[in-house]
Amino acid sequence: MDKIRVLFVCVHNSARSQMAEAYLNNLAGDKFFAESAGIEAGILNPYVVEVMREDGIDISGNNTKSVFDFYKQGRLYSYVITVCDTEAAEKCPLFPGGGRRLHWSFPDPSRFTGTRDEILEQVRKVRDEIKNKIKEFIEKEK
Repeated sequence: MDKIRVLFVCVHNSARSQMAEAYLNNLAGDKFFAESAGIEAGILNPYVVEVMREDGIDISGNNTKSVFDFYKQGRLYSYVITVCDTEAAEKCPLFPGGGRRLHWSFPDPSRFTGTRDEILEQVRKVRDEIKNKIKEFIEKEK
């Protein structure tokens, strides 16, 4: 059986799309193959790496990727899911490589402010929202 290919897209591929990719592959890698990319590759958010590690998933070795590189390579997906927040939706790239398009709005961890502990708490909240959305998505696809 071929796996359902899913692309998670965000602006920098440094936080939300990385978490979504990791959760889908971790929770349902037998049925799905997930990748993530951004309109411009950024730097992996260290707070995201930390909160994902807290949940047993190590993404510290991940690289950020460009959606344009995926397009040039001719990659095709069953689903293309943007995970930008509503305010950044106009910057969130569209991937022309086919697939059903979905949009899930999550706050941008790169914009969080406060102490280290306050930022981590905000990132944990986004992590948990993404994980729950991934679980709902998996259930709908059964």
